[in-house]
Amino acid sequence: MADWLSAIILGLVEGLTEFIPVSSTGHLLLTKIALGLTDPTWDTFIVLIQLGAVLAVVALYFQRLWAVVIGLPTRPEARRFALSVIIGCVPAFVAGLALHGVIKHFFENPFLPPVICVSLILGGIILLVVDKKAPAPRELDGMALSLKTALMIGLFQCLSLLPGVSRSGSTIVGSMLLGVDRKAAAEFSFFMAIPIMVGAFALDLLKSYKDIDPSHAGTIAIGFVVSFLSGLVVVKYMIDFVGKRGFTPFAWWRIIVGVIGLGLIYVPH
Repeated sequence: MADWLSAIILGLVEGLTEFIPVSSTGHLLLTKIALGLTDPTWDTFIVLIQLGAVLAVVALYFQRLWAVVIGLPTRPEARRFALSVIIGCVPAFVAGLALHGVIKHFFENPFLPPVICVSLILGGIILLVVDKKAPAPRELDGMALSLKTALMIGLFQCLSLLPGVSRSGSTIVGSMLLGVDRKAAAEFSFFMAIPIMVGAFALDLLKSYKDIDPSHAGTIAIGFVVSFLSGLVVVKYMIDFVGKRGFTPFAWWRIIVGVIGLGLIYVPH
């Protein structure tokens, strides 16, 4: 398959899955395997195109985020929101830095594909249960969560360091268990994605920039743009979708993909 076509497919997978609770990393790794992309440069490619998805959140929430930035000196609510995001991200930053080498090594394990599939299935079941049985929401605004709630959500986010456990899924499930409204949970997950993914991008880029081949710039640009555009679509419509349908469709998607993946791995061809 041509590199540009692989770049488009991976860009679509990244943008469409990064902000929904289905594990973008799991989907990207399974897609990479399905496409037969064994060259290590594709791992770097996946890291780089994640920034495109992050920019989709920045673009769609620019006015609200800019209002927070310019309001930091004078508005207590702006400082509170900024602090809640920082507090929510600290646990994942600390865990990510401490376990970066272990995580990288684990992602090179030959047993990774079935582990991802099992995680997708188990995560889907948990999401089904939480979506129906979560306590009545007490916090309704993703930009006005208590600092205690933000810290607890951040601890839940650490679960996403495990293969197949979605970053957005872990934060959304944690938020709902803590009494956060579905829409507010999704929005706060968007906001937390910005520093977390930029930090992960910077860390991986620092460690692997020597492996980036300038001749691959065009392929990376294609994946980056596709990731940004598809991410825009998801972020733009997800909040309304969640308000109407909840997270059940995403839970079933996880289960179906996990089951199909296990079938492809273990059923004789």
